[in-house]
Amino acid sequence: MTPAGYTIERSTTASRLGAFAGIILLLMLIALPFWGTSSDMRLLVEFLSMLTLAQMWNLLAGYGGLVSVGQQAYIGLGGYALNVLADFLGINPFLSVFLAGLVAAAFALPTAALVFRFQGGYFAVGTWVVAEVYHLLIANSSALGGGLGRSLQAIRGVPRSERERLTYWIALAVGVGAIALVYLLLRSRWGLALTAIRDSPRAAESLGIDVFRSKLFVYLVAAFGGGVAGALLYLNLLRILPTAAFSVNWTAAMIFVVVIGGIGTIEGPIVGTLVFFALREFLADYGAWYLILLGAVAIVVMVWAPQGLWGLIATRFDLRFFPVQRRVRLAAPVRDARPARPAGGGSTPFPSSP
Repeated sequence: MTPAGYTIERSTTASRLGAFAGIILLLMLIALPFWGTSSDMRLLVEFLSMLTLAQMWNLLAGYGGLVSVGQQAYIGLGGYALNVLADFLGINPFLSVFLAGLVAAAFALPTAALVFRFQGGYFAVGTWVVAEVYHLLIANSSALGGGLGRSLQAIRGVPRSERERLTYWIALAVGVGAIALVYLLLRSRWGLALTAIRDSPRAAESLGIDVFRSKLFVYLVAAFGGGVAGALLYLNLLRILPTAAFSVNWTAAMIFVVVIGGIGTIEGPIVGTLVFFALREFLADYGAWYLILLGAVAIVVMVWAPQGLWGLIATRFDLRFFPVQRRVRLAAPVRDARPARPAGGGSTPFPSSP
């Protein structure tokens, strides 16, 4: 028997079928403005914004090992950057959504220089404190409306139907782009480095991985995504308040979504966002009980399925719609067709003539 070699698999049957179904779903969502309602588009803008935020937090904590509770800083900065770019600088408000992400990433660079000095729980608390500092600076800025916030003036000349369609299509591009960005990033050498850092930063460093640079890169990417999502949310709402924009509830929602869906997976935030919005739609009329039930669901899932709902499904049925691992599949050995030699090692005997 001789080995016939091996192959490296980076896709699965589920991922190929999922890609086909995803294309069909994407085409249906692109056409939504032509058959859906305005409320459908507004709801999906919120859904896609939360999905983007959840993917960014999952990338940050689930792969980078950076458990931040201050990501609301970049939502608020992105929302206010949209106002400044569109109203003060006269830039197209729809283009400003993406530029707001760059502004948030620019603020994240000095922020990282400060909070990266802390480890573990101190890092989490440090990010929250920095977010509160940004909140106070914005809330005390009279040019930005102070504590009363401000409305987006640059959008007034755009017809409502056109504004809703463009906002929705941008949200769809941002949501799909966030998933694609995380997927491609995790399939690259950066993804291998992040996985190694998450498992053991010291061991990763001993292998030559620049731990600080990798974590900084992920932190900036998450800040960019948070800034874009924040600008998108307030392009949809048309008015921003500092207390709402910098509320820690944003990060609490991200953590809920990722933990419920499954941290450290791409599918997890998608499942978690679906669960979060389903609970919100069905329980919103129950007042304070809504938050109590959300907490109860989170506790039950963490106790019953610590790996999250998607982790439970993936383990049970071996499903991977976004495979980032490399699987080695050995080919079946080839049987040698040549006749076996005698055990003694001599020449093969021929029968004697009669």
